[in-house]
Amino acid sequence: MKKRFLLLALMATAASGSVFADPAASAQKAGCLACHSMDKKLVGPAFKDVAAKYKGQGDAVAKLTDKVRKGGAGNWGQIPMPPNPAEKISDAELKDVLGWILKG
Repeated sequence: MKKRFLLLALMATAASGSVFADPAASAQKAGCLACHSMDKKLVGPAFKDVAAKYKGQGDAVAKLTDKVRKGGAGNWGQIPMPPNPAEKISDAELKDVLGWILKG
């Protein structure tokens, strides 16, 4: 019985996309890697630079979620980042991607 419950719980969690999510694949699918890379500036800042800027900020995921959703310019230069709606990257995927970025 315990094995069955554990299996059902694991399947439900996997279906939600958070346990087996691949943040790099989600970032690629959403188009993030067209303008960003891990270690060098492209159109937008390198993910390592984003991680360094927000290091130690407990609200970093919330701040970055807002920036990704709304888009804008001025934080990293004058080239604007377009808004990225939930249709492009889900809230769960975005949270996973931002966590991955912030880990450096």
